[in-house]
Amino acid sequence: MANPVTGTFALLRACFVLAREGVVGAFPSEGLPPVPAMLHRAARLLERRSAKNQARSDRLSRALHRLGPSYVKLGQFLATRPDIVGADIAGELGALQDKVPPFDHRLAVAEIETTLGRSIDELFIDLGQVVGAASIAQVYKARVRSRDGGEHFAAVKVIRPGIRARFRRELETFAFIARFLERFVRASRRLRPVAVVETLTQSTRIEMDLRLEAAASSEMAENVAHDQGFRVPAIDWERTGRDVITMEWIDGLKLSDVAGIVAAGHDTKQIGVTVVQSFLRHAMRDGFFHADMHQGNLFIAPDGTIVAVDLGIVGRLSRESKRFLAEILYGFIKRDYRRVAELHFEAGYVPRNQDVASFAQALRAIGEPIYGQPAETISMGHLLTLLFEVTELFEMQTRPELVLLQKTMVVVEGVARTFDPKFNMWVAAEPVVSDYILAELGPAAKLQEARDGIEAGLKLLRKAPELAVGLEVLSRELPELIENGIRLNDDTLKDLVQDGKASIILGHVERWVIAGTLMVIAAALVFG
Repeated sequence: MANPVTGTFALLRACFVLAREGVVGAFPSEGLPPVPAMLHRAARLLERRSAKNQARSDRLSRALHRLGPSYVKLGQFLATRPDIVGADIAGELGALQDKVPPFDHRLAVAEIETTLGRSIDELFIDLGQVVGAASIAQVYKARVRSRDGGEHFAAVKVIRPGIRARFRRELETFAFIARFLERFVRASRRLRPVAVVETLTQSTRIEMDLRLEAAASSEMAENVAHDQGFRVPAIDWERTGRDVITMEWIDGLKLSDVAGIVAAGHDTKQIGVTVVQSFLRHAMRDGFFHADMHQGNLFIAPDGTIVAVDLGIVGRLSRESKRFLAEILYGFIKRDYRRVAELHFEAGYVPRNQDVASFAQALRAIGEPIYGQPAETISMGHLLTLLFEVTELFEMQTRPELVLLQKTMVVVEGVARTFDPKFNMWVAAEPVVSDYILAELGPAAKLQEARDGIEAGLKLLRKAPELAVGLEVLSRELPELIENGIRLNDDTLKDLVQDGKASIILGHVERWVIAGTLMVIAAALVFG
């Protein structure tokens, strides 16, 4: 936990830098209470003169870079949470570039040798030069000896020395600032700063273990093994550890190099279709998607295949979430707003105390304006953004996995429209959504549900002997329970206090309920 003095100093420094770089002054002051309005005017007095002519996104970028790489990472993280900071600010933060000077080559060698337990000469013919450096790691283009005696290039990503300790200290400071804001700044509570910092801490911890990135890449490689036009680099597990990841070097053009891609003769319209359909296929079919699919992480190989790198941030969807997403999109396409509203309630995303008809009315306000627009201007990502804004009015609980999906969808739409300004998201998405709907809601899906139900019943029947014993005990104790009620002795009370919850009792009750259910099933089979 951060020292209060250190935390207070960090908070004051952050406020000063944000004011000095014109970030505070870039936000409107209309409607602010007297004290915040006075602070806003004071912040405007502290602005650098040159900041007054900059866009707000430029001011944000300059301020966060001045505060340090941890703040840049915080900004990039908030770019994935438009539900917290709003779509406009999330878009501005999404442009942040996490670039810092590379660290010393000797430190990288020491980090590799310590992690992998072998000398650098055993591992690589030549580590090569740094081709990219960020706050957490930097990447080399290395030469590696192949098993057949030849050699090939590989991308080697190495964690920045000491970065874990630095991030830990600064994240503790973030936690102090978040607690301060929630306690003393009422308006900040809606943004849940403490929860944001906790999520950022977990995300950063995962991102700093390169074995997890390698595992994510390996999993996606298996998922897309038979897909056309999309793949991820192969992982060199022999040269991968917690602080080092080695993977196939990609000879291709980054999708940010639009002019180079056009000059190379690639089909630019097909690139957009491939990127969007691949993302939707991963999300709906696999429930596992690359959550950072911006142009810097996507390459196009000479044969036209899209290659995605840097799977440090990934998203997962449960079967229920995938079905929810598909039916939502299908409902909007069919303009069945009542069904879309009912889906939100069935999934438990909107509290039961809200009105379904009123929610359907709000959804209609989102969907109907879409149908008056040309198809190529309709954004699926924008649709989901509006959906989240409306559901906030109905006390809908935030679903992080769906928000991450929405953010990624906005990004891939942007990539597609870079190559085709008239890109039609709905036409591109229709085959993937239709395939999913058919697979999940068609006859084959019904058979699978029946099979799952039978398997669940068989598992229950296998536990019948154990439950029968419990039923026998219950039959002996039931008269006394009816006559005297439930009595807790001192040992039972002590167990409950130590557990801090009534899970012991609930566990027994659950077994009696199951036993009773089995008796009903057995009676039905015998006498039915």
